[in-house]
Amino acid sequence: MSESREMTFEDVLEYVGRRESEAKLEAVTTTPSPRRPEGSCGSGSCGCAGEAPPEPQGELLEKQVDRRQALGMLFGAAAVTTQAASACSPASLVAEEEREAKLLEWQEYFKGNFQRMTRDEKDATIGRLERLAQLRQGVEVAIDSTEALPGVVYGYAFNISKCTGFRNCVDACIKENNLDRRTAAQYIRIFEMEGGEVDLDHGDATFQHEVPAEGHFYMGTQCFQCANPPCVEVCPVSATWQEPDGITVVDYDWCIGCRYCIAACPYWARRFNWSEPHVPAEELNPNQHYLGNRARKDGVVEKCTYCIQRTRQGRLPACAEACPTGARVFGNLLDPNSEIRWVLENKQVFRLKEELHTEPRFWYFMD
Repeated sequence: MSESREMTFEDVLEYVGRRESEAKLEAVTTTPSPRRPEGSCGSGSCGCAGEAPPEPQGELLEKQVDRRQALGMLFGAAAVTTQAASACSPASLVAEEEREAKLLEWQEYFKGNFQRMTRDEKDATIGRLERLAQLRQGVEVAIDSTEALPGVVYGYAFNISKCTGFRNCVDACIKENNLDRRTAAQYIRIFEMEGGEVDLDHGDATFQHEVPAEGHFYMGTQCFQCANPPCVEVCPVSATWQEPDGITVVDYDWCIGCRYCIAACPYWARRFNWSEPHVPAEELNPNQHYLGNRARKDGVVEKCTYCIQRTRQGRLPACAEACPTGARVFGNLLDPNSEIRWVLENKQVFRLKEELHTEPRFWYFMD
């Protein structure tokens, strides 16, 4: 098989072949194989209790499967064979935990889109991810999968006249959402603006001086959780979607890294991981959500989710809780008694780039 081009599915089938596929499956069936010489693997001398590889019960390629399932079966069989061989080798240098982690990673790789999983499948993938966090990082995490609460659509308002540019919100977001420390990734940006001008193209989000600066004001941006999110429309694999509570989320394990969503977003809200995000174990937030602040990988896109791991538990997003001046207002747009509804009904509000008709659920106002 030529190495000058990308390997296709058909190449895999040709390379592996019918005979090799059947041979790999022998390791997981139950019929005994012919007797082996004394002292060899299968005799019991290596701790395998004398068990011999069974014979196949059918042919892999006779099954009606799709491309993704076939690849999973072919490579999964290879992985199982490797595990069995390692377990039967007294001199094996592969640790039991490493073998377990590899198997869990294989199972995770071939799982489906989170939207289409059954409840049992969701519980299974969460269990695998929690175990992998133990094996790979040595940390205990609790990954939630709480669904959108009925009768709730989240909204945000930002009081320009109260923000003083302290950026406590930025720091809180980084810690809460397990953002990459090496690249200083952040979901929130605070722009320092000159008085009388509301144009973020002329704002400075990298200021490094004492704040508030005279003659300036401050505006924060993040994901605006649009009612008509263009990022969702352009995703070719349905890796991003809008939840019933208005939060646009990403299935990190389904994202293919095409970055169409980044190009489509007019609010600079999405981040692409050029390398695997790194968070020191002692700084990791263990309270996580599958669609929020759990571990991400390289080559995928991530974004603000209004701290889904907090808000679906009735708490404020970390940024709103950390704001020392009360500039951030968060709440349920469907609750007539919520603070966000009071702001919308009693303040003069505006949104960025309203002419695009994305209907962001993020408003600005002044006292």
